[in-house]
Amino acid sequence: MKAVIPAAGLGTRMLPLTKAQPKEMLPVARKPTIQYIIEEAYEAGIREILIITGKHKRAIEDHFDRYEHDVRNGELEKLDRILEEMTIYYVRQKRPKGLGDAILHARAFADGEPFTLLLGDTITQPACIKEAIELHEKTGKSVVSLEKVPSEKVSLYGIVRIENGRITELVEKPSPEKAPSQWAILGRYVLTPDLFDYIKEVEPDRKGEIQLTDALQLMVEDGKEVLPHFFSGRRYDIGNFLDWLRANVELALEDPMLGEDFRRIIEEALKDVR
Repeated sequence: MKAVIPAAGLGTRMLPLTKAQPKEMLPVARKPTIQYIIEEAYEAGIREILIITGKHKRAIEDHFDRYEHDVRNGELEKLDRILEEMTIYYVRQKRPKGLGDAILHARAFADGEPFTLLLGDTITQPACIKEAIELHEKTGKSVVSLEKVPSEKVSLYGIVRIENGRITELVEKPSPEKAPSQWAILGRYVLTPDLFDYIKEVEPDRKGEIQLTDALQLMVEDGKEVLPHFFSGRRYDIGNFLDWLRANVELALEDPMLGEDFRRIIEEALKDVR
């Protein structure tokens, strides 16, 4: 199965960090964010990836080019081995017109087959997409991975209603009082190719953007089954400062080369702050 990684967003919630660098390239422990997503796809058996970029995103392409200098680095060597087995394509979204519009750029790449979608600013631990693929392979249906969020955070995500084991309603960033549940879309999908036709039917929202959530809503209204995948691991949204900082702390603590020393640094810093 192929993977599509949208990475064209402006990263406005992370300014000024993202003024001159893509949010997908923000470092988390020892790697940029998007490298975690590439590794997640690789571990799920995916070998062809399309990254949808935009203006000022050239650093992403440069990062996944081969490093030609003679430097011994285990993490770099691991990345090079992965890249030897993968083919990564790039296409630009000409204007920031929303996630749904970005995904339309992948139609030829999908070539009429189901494909995975992994948002380029979301890290999951353990890797989420493999579980979603397994559910799709059992059912042949589109799959949307979900996590439960506090009611005060539902306005940050696409929220779904689940009835009889399937998704029956999807709402993009509802207010808490209008949210159909607390089940939030976490940025991992397996999608059937008929999605592209529904994206073409979506009306732009008040910002002029085409939302993927609205296209999926049209699918379920048309009687197409979209199944929930309940993810039980950790999800980091690198589109906001606190989650980015939390990802750095937790993943650095788990890093075998950094963890012990970093834990000591944190403990000393906490004493100083107090």
